This record gives sequence, C-alpha cells and structure tokens, in this order.
Amino acid sequence: MTLILRDKAALRAWRAALPAGARLGFVPTMGALHEGHMSLMAQARAAADVVIASIFVNPLQFGPNEDLSRYPRPLEADLEKLEKAGVEAVFLPAAEEMYPPGASTFVEETMVSAPLCGAVRPGHFRGVATVVLKLLNLVQPHLAVFGQKDAQQCAVIERMVRDFDVPVEIRRGPIVREADGLALSSRNVYLSPQDRAAAPLIHQSLRTVEAAYLAGEHDAEALARIGLGVLARSARIVPQYWEVRDPESLGAIATVGARGALLAVAAHLGSTRLIDNLVLPPRP
Repeated sequence: MTLILRDKAALRAWRAALPAGARLGFVPTMGALHEGHMSLMAQARAAADVVIASIFVNPLQFGPNEDLSRYPRPLEADLEKLEKAGVEAVFLPAAEEMYPPGASTFVEETMVSAPLCGAVRPGHFRGVATVVLKLLNLVQPHLAVFGQKDAQQCAVIERMVRDFDVPVEIRRGPIVREADGLALSSRNVYLSPQDRAAAPLIHQSLRTVEAAYLAGEHDAEALARIGLGVLARSARIVPQYWEVRDPESLGAIATVGARGALLAVAAHLGSTRLIDNLVLPPRP
C-alpha cells in the first residue's frame, strides 16, 4: 500500500528508515496523473529498489493570470494509480508546509530558463527550480525522473543540479502520446471537443518539420516557418512560439548542425496552453 507522507518530518523519518544501500527513485508531480506520469513511475521502478512520488501543485510556478485555482486535483484517483504502480510512498504536502511564513529564498537559473516558456511566463522557472531543489533536499533520492514533454524544465533542473552539486541522477522519460499524436497533459481535460480535434496539429507540425529537415532543409528560420504553416491550418490554434533551438543551451541557432536541435512549440487553444517538442538528430 502506498504510504501517504503529509509533512517534512514524516518524510524524513520514512527516508531514514529505508534499508541501507536501497536505491531510491523519485518522481515529482503536480498530480492529475495520466499514462505519461505512470511511464515515469515505471522508469523509476526499473532503476531503483524503492520509489517515492510527490504531488504538489506548486503556487510559485503559476503566474497571476494562470490556472492555479482550477488546476485539476483528482487526489483519490491519483492515489489509486500510484498504488497500482507499486509506488511505496507519496509526499503530499500543503503549500504552508513547503513555504513557511516569511519564506524569502528562491532559486533562479539564468540561461536555459530565459527563452521559450521563460520568456512568456516570467517567474515560472524560478518557481520550478525552487520547489525541485527543496524536494530533492527532502527526499534525497539517488535518481529523479522528469518528463521530456517539458524539455526546458528538464534542462533547467539538469543545470541546477550540476551547478549546485546536488548528488542525484536526473533522467528524462519520453513523451507519451494519444493515438493521434497529442502529447498527454493534465491540461488536456480543459480542451473543448473542437479544440481537442485541432490539437493534434501541434505534433503534426513537429513531424512535418522533422521530415523537412531529414529531406535537407537545415535553416532554422525556414524550419520554424514550416511548423507555423501547419498550425495555421486551424484558426483555433494560436501559436505562442515555434522555435528551433540548440538542444543543450536552448540558445538560438541559424542552422541545424552537428548537435542537432530541439523543436519547441507552445500554443493556445481557447484558454488552454499546450506545449510539445521533438529532438532533431545531429546533421550528418
């Protein structure tokens, strides 16, 4: 049975009681778990002796006009999924437990967090880096697994762990998709039937650009225009960005070269914001 740990003292006591030498895997989440999350649990399970998850809707990473208050919180269903996945424990803190009154220290990565989502969601990655560092300090896992669907978040966490010498291995889990290509997301439940029908164009834009690249187009601006052209097939999709970026630094590039590239897209369908990405292989 999955043990529920609601405060830091209970978490630390549970961690201290683990058998010596047990390899601990950790999957941080904001809940509203879907098959993408469960694939991360499975990846942690395959690489560790014990697995712990966390469910915490982190207020620091939501902007003033974002969906913190209506973010889905199906806790009972989430706990059932963790139980079926064989997750030994879940850390389920309240906001006051994570951020006590007067908390005034934050973590800010300044390079890979700057473009893409960082440019349009000020403060978002400061909230991500702060809560993830706190969770890693509390759980002290040997490895932690994050989803590739938010490639920029993965890059920010990897950079933070490197720069702060946090003794943990960060692993990325591949994107899990619906049959029509839409990346699984807790926010997909917000989509109207009409928006849901249009949403697969986001993934289709990535695959179309991938095909153009493999056919010989290496100019970054030209590739981005191709991707935006696919999204333009539906007036329901309002692109926020469609970028071709260096896969490690996330810096702008003129052409795709020996390092390959990250194709990254964010778009609104109605009031719902979706992100997706695809990694291009290195240019021969």
